[in-house]
Amino acid sequence: MKQLPQDFVNRMKALLGDEYPLYEKAVNESPVKAFRINTDKISIESFEKINPFGNEKIPYVQNGYYLDYEKVGNHPFHHAGLIYVQEPAAMAPAECIDIAKGSKVLDMCAAPGGKSTQLKNKIGDEGLLVSNEIVPSRCKILTGNIERLGLKNCVTTCMDTARLAATFPDTFDVIMVDAPCSGEGMFRKEQVAIDEWSEENVKMCAQRQHDILENAVKCLASGGTIIYATCTFSLEENEMQIDAFLKRHPDFEIVPTADCVQKATSNGVRFDGCECQNINFARRCYPHKTRGEGQFMAVLRHNGEKASNSRTAQKKNDKPNPVLIDFLNDTLENYNKDDITLYGDTPVFYGGGIEIKKGTAFMCGVTIGEIKKNYLLPHHQLFMAYGNNFKRKIDLAVDSEDLQKYLRGEEIKADCANGWAVVTVCGVSVGGAKVSNGVAKNHYPKGLRMHKA
Repeated sequence: MKQLPQDFVNRMKALLGDEYPLYEKAVNESPVKAFRINTDKISIESFEKINPFGNEKIPYVQNGYYLDYEKVGNHPFHHAGLIYVQEPAAMAPAECIDIAKGSKVLDMCAAPGGKSTQLKNKIGDEGLLVSNEIVPSRCKILTGNIERLGLKNCVTTCMDTARLAATFPDTFDVIMVDAPCSGEGMFRKEQVAIDEWSEENVKMCAQRQHDILENAVKCLASGGTIIYATCTFSLEENEMQIDAFLKRHPDFEIVPTADCVQKATSNGVRFDGCECQNINFARRCYPHKTRGEGQFMAVLRHNGEKASNSRTAQKKNDKPNPVLIDFLNDTLENYNKDDITLYGDTPVFYGGGIEIKKGTAFMCGVTIGEIKKNYLLPHHQLFMAYGNNFKRKIDLAVDSEDLQKYLRGEEIKADCANGWAVVTVCGVSVGGAKVSNGVAKNHYPKGLRMHKA
C-alpha cells in the first residue's frame, strides 16, 4: 500500500466521502498506459492496419488507444513519429472543444509535448502552434518530440508566461493552460509526487496558476478560448481557481466540454462560497472512475467578438541563397517557396502567419539545414516533416535488418540515385541519408540512435 500523506488523505475523504476506499484501491493499482496516432503523418485507417501496440480505443480520443506493448520507445514506428505515448486522462483536455483547422494555438506550459502534439493534429498544416516551456532542459525535450513527429508551423519558446504575454498580445484563438500543480493525480504513477506533496505546495501552486491564467488572458484574441487543466484534485487549484478567475473576468464564462469528455468524466465540485453557477461544467478524472490518472479541466470562453488575428507576418527571405534553392530543387519534388524564410541566419520553412522575432524562439518552423560555403547540410527536421516530398526514398520493412542498422547509425545499401534521400518505414519518414554509388551514408542523429543488443 502506498503511504499517502495524512493531510492529503483527510482532504480526499472530505472530497470523495464514501468513494474514498475505491480511490485508495485504485491508486495502489498499476498505472494505465496509452498512445495516440500522429495523424499529421499517417491516417487512423492506415495505422490501424499496421498497429502492433493495442487496438482498444480510448472512448473520448478519436486517435487514442490503450497501450499493450513493452519497450514501445524502441519500436521503429516510435522513431518514425507515428505515435505519441501519453497517459490517457491527460488526453482529455485537448478533446474538450472542437478546434478549427487553421487556428492559432498556444500551449503555455507544454513540456514534454503531449497536449501540444495533440493540439497540432487538430489544426493542420495551415494552423500555428506555439509551445512554451520555461525550463530549458524540458524545452529541449519538447522540441525533440515535435521534431520526431514531423510537425510543421510549430514554434517552441523558453520563457516565463509574463514575457510570453508581452511577446504575443491578443494573438491566439485557443490557449492550453496545463498548469504546474501539486500533482495529486500522479500519485499512482510517480512516487516523487507523493514525496513532494504538502498543503503549502498546494497554496504555492494555486498562486502560480493565478498568475499564469492572467497572462493567458493577455495572449488570447477576443472571442478566444482558454482550456485550463491540472493533474491534481485540490479545490484550491481547480474549482476555486476557476471561480476566482470568473469573478475577476466577467467577460469570460465557463462552457460545457464536448459530450465525449462529459461521458467519461465526473462533474466539477461545488464548494462553500462558490459563485459560479455552472461549476459542474468543469470535469474531473479519478483513477477509480476513469481509466487513467487524475485530471481536472475547464473551458473558459471570452465573450468578445472573434478577432481576425491580423498579426504581422514573418518577413520573407526575398532573395534565398542560391545554394539553398539548388538543394531544395534537387532534393524535393515540391515545396512552397513562400514558406522559405530565415530565423536568425537559419533557413526554415515557416508559414505560421505571425512574425517570430529573432531571439524569441527555441525553434521556429522546420529547420531546412545549415548552409556551408557551397552546399547545404540538411537538418533532421527536414526529413521528418517533409519526407513525403523527397525525390529519393529508401523504404524499409519494419522488420528488416537494414532498418535496424539504420537506426543504429550504420550505412545501408540504397537502390536510388546519388544525393540526399529520406529513409522511410511503411512509407513514413524516419530520417535521412546521403546516397553515393548504392551506399546510404547515415544521417540519423547520434542522440536518437539505438544501441546494438
